[in-house]
Amino acid sequence: MNTNPVLASHRPSLLVVEDDVVLNQLLVHQLQKAGYDVVSAFNWAEARAALQRVAPDLVLLDVNLPDSKGFGPLSEISAARPVVMLTAFGGVNQAVQAMQHGASDYLVKPVNLDELELVIRRTIEQSHLQSQKEWLSGSHRARHGPVMIGDSAPMQRLRQMIAEVARTDVTVLIQGESGTGKELVAQAVHAQSQRHSEAFVPIDCCTLQENLFESELFGHERGAFTGADRRKPGLIEAAVRGTLFLDELGEAGPAVQAKLLRVIETGRFRRVGATNDLRADVRIVAATNRDLLARANEGHFRTDLYYRLSTFVIDVPPLRDRTEDIPALANSFLARRGQSQGIQLKILSPQAIEQLQSYRWPGNVRELRNVIERAFIMAADAHVIECQHLPTVKEPAHPQSASENQIAATGAEHANLVFPGEPTLEVIERTYLDHLLTKYRGNRRRVADALGVSERTAYRMLERHALRSVADTSPNSD
Repeated sequence: MNTNPVLASHRPSLLVVEDDVVLNQLLVHQLQKAGYDVVSAFNWAEARAALQRVAPDLVLLDVNLPDSKGFGPLSEISAARPVVMLTAFGGVNQAVQAMQHGASDYLVKPVNLDELELVIRRTIEQSHLQSQKEWLSGSHRARHGPVMIGDSAPMQRLRQMIAEVARTDVTVLIQGESGTGKELVAQAVHAQSQRHSEAFVPIDCCTLQENLFESELFGHERGAFTGADRRKPGLIEAAVRGTLFLDELGEAGPAVQAKLLRVIETGRFRRVGATNDLRADVRIVAATNRDLLARANEGHFRTDLYYRLSTFVIDVPPLRDRTEDIPALANSFLARRGQSQGIQLKILSPQAIEQLQSYRWPGNVRELRNVIERAFIMAADAHVIECQHLPTVKEPAHPQSASENQIAATGAEHANLVFPGEPTLEVIERTYLDHLLTKYRGNRRRVADALGVSERTAYRMLERHALRSVADTSPNSD
C-alpha cells in the first residue's frame, strides 16, 4: 500500500466561493454530479470558516467578494492547496497577476462547465504529481516537516490548522493524549514557518529540575555559581530565530512556569549571573497531554501562563478517532522495518487489519508502532501478517483512554484493589500504579506496557506519586 498521505485515494473535495447565488448553486450541482464532494461559501468570512472545517483538494475562488476585493484571499489559501480563480473581467494582466499570487488556473465567467471540469481534474492531478515528486525526493520533510500519515477527516483538519498557524508567529499550544504525535505536529509547524531554516529546539519539561532550569534555559555567565568556569549559552539562545518546543509543559513546576511566563510576556531573558537582558527571538510551541485549563482552574497551573500559551490551540486526534488511517500507518511501519533490515516487505491480511481497527489504542500511534514491530518479528518468514501475530490486540480495549488521568482499576484481575469512600482520580491512579509495581516486581517497562503508555510517561507518573521502579534513572525519549 502506498503510504504517501497526499496520494491516498479518496473522493476529491472542492470549496466553491462565489457570491452570485445562482452561479454558486449551479456550480455546486454540476460538480456534485461529476463526483466531487462540494462545500460552498458566498463570501470570504464563510470561506474562512469552511476552511476550518474541511481541507478541500481545490478551491474555486471569485476574484471580487462582498467582503474582500482582489487577490488577498488567494494569497492566503494558495500555499496550502490549488486555487482556480473565477472572474467576470477577463484580461491578460489580471490573469498574470492571479498566477503571481498563487493561482493554479484562471477562468472567465460565464464559465463553460465542461472546461471547468477539465481544469479541475487537471489541476488536482498536477497537484498530486507534484506532491509525489516532493515525497520521493525527500523535500516534503524539508518544506512541511515530518510526514503525518493518514487521510481521515481529523487528519485533514489537523494539516489545515498547521498550515494556517505556521504562516504566523503566534504561540501555539498542542494538546493530545500520549503517543498521538504532538512533537511531530510541532516540527511541522516549524518546518512550514518563516523560521524553518533555523533551529528547532525541544525541551522535555518533566525532566528539567527546577534548580537547574534557569541555567539550562537561559544559560549562565562564568562564575555565576560553583563550577561555572565558562560562559554557557542556554536553550533559548540555541533556538534563536527558530522554534523553542516545550514538551509536556503540564508537568512543569511553579518556579518553571513563572520563569516561562516572564519570557513570553517580555520577549526577554537574562543569563544566570548576568546584569543585562537579552532578546528572546524565538517562537514558543508547547505541548501537553493534560487539560491545562482544568489544572489552572484547580490551582495546579498558572492561569496567566495558560492564556499566554493558548493563543492558538491544536488538538491532535487520538488514533481511535481516525481508525481509517490505521492500514496506512501499519503498512508504513512494516515498510520501515523491512527496509531497515533489508528483508522482504510484509503485508497485513484483511482479517488482521479488521482486528487492528476494532481495537481502541489507549497508547495511540506509539502503541500501534510497537504492536506492528512485534508482529513483524512474530511472523518470522511469513509474508502475510495474520491475526495470530497480533496477540496484544485480541480484544477491543476499554472505551476510556489509558492516559495519565484516566486510569481505572476494573475487572477480576484487579478485584483486590480497595478504595476508601469516593476516591479522587489521583488516589485511584496512585493505588493502581502501586498495584502494577507490585505485580511486575518494580519493572517499569512492564508497567508501561500494562498502561498502554510509553516508558517515559510511566516514569513521570511514578515520579509524580513518589513511587519507585527497579530502574531509578530517567528513560530515554521515545
